[in-house]
Amino acid sequence: MFLLRLVWAVVRALFAKRADLVAENLALRQQLIVLQRRTKHPRLKTKDRIFWLWLARSWDGWRESLLLVKLATVVRWHRQGFKYYWAWKSRHKGGRPTIDPEVRDLIRKIRSQDAIQKSVQKVSNSNQ
Repeated sequence: MFLLRLVWAVVRALFAKRADLVAENLALRQQLIVLQRRTKHPRLKTKDRIFWLWLARSWDGWRESLLLVKLATVVRWHRQGFKYYWAWKSRHKGGRPTIDPEVRDLIRKIRSQDAIQKSVQKVSNSNQ
């Protein structure tokens, strides 16, 4: 049993290091893509920012591979995304639409006239 646990720990360590290498490779390639854009001062697009936010959540060593942006920038993007998420989550989801005051007054007027007509009909029916 001990040997099986040892083998499992070695296999996990090998794959974990490989995953770190793959993540670092992705980070560096993404920065190269940004640098290869045809502008004088390349700017990060929304998809680039989303990539860095995802990388920051999924890989612990992402800070070492930052070349284009500072750590504080990625943290700011993360906070901004968090703010946008909760603003979206707490938005007004609809409900009953508001009625114009004129329409509301018209409904009340018709209702009161209808009540008067019904009382007149009751009186005329009781007299017959």
